[in-house]
Amino acid sequence: MFNVPAVITALAVLMLVIHGARALMGQDADIETLALFAFIPARYDPSIIAEGVLPGGIGADIWTFVTYALLHGDLTHIGVNLLWMLAFGSPVARRFGPLRFLAFFAITAAAGAALHLVTHPNELVPMIGASAAISGCMAAAIRFVFATHGFEGLRPDGFEAVVRRPAAPLSVVLRDRRVIGFVAVWFAINLAFGLGAPVGAEAGTIAWQAHIGGFLAGLLLFPLFDPVARRSDPFPRGEGY
Repeated sequence: MFNVPAVITALAVLMLVIHGARALMGQDADIETLALFAFIPARYDPSIIAEGVLPGGIGADIWTFVTYALLHGDLTHIGVNLLWMLAFGSPVARRFGPLRFLAFFAITAAAGAALHLVTHPNELVPMIGASAAISGCMAAAIRFVFATHGFEGLRPDGFEAVVRRPAAPLSVVLRDRRVIGFVAVWFAINLAFGLGAPVGAEAGTIAWQAHIGGFLAGLLLFPLFDPVARRSDPFPRGEGY
């Protein structure tokens, strides 16, 4: 916690400043902000949203795939997301570096929005929150955090080493029982929250499909951002799963 990468701190401060600014706005100004920067699937259906009804035009059609991740509903929402970003974004940011990390954050946020669009066509309720991008960070982290024997990489003395350790191919990672267990629990929690939501509560439910989109993007696109040379054998000297 005392060695948080600067890019994580900067991103957290930006989210807090945006949230604070929205809290000081009047209701009309906040609604305008959401219309301009939140992700609204109905924006892409001209039969529902007439041209000019939502601000931003073609530009907003593009940037809202990412900017929604900087907006949050309340202090609990932003607080939980910042804690998860601190836990999982920090090792990924330390491994990728600031520019790669920001690009990765944006791509996984966009992937989450894309899956949300596919599963919620014509939806008028805006989606906000960094959860999809943070889910991408979780997926990226498991590509290298479990690259040591047992749980050595999760200990403070082994953390820095595992951040710099070459990652195994996905085909190897997905045979690791620790990874399988983590992924299974992660999907189960998201499905439980999503499928257990009460009928008619769309505005307050968790966009679990977006989480899955971000997670899958982080898992699959990790090698495109990883600056550490890959190694085919993640467990040298007879180490095992």
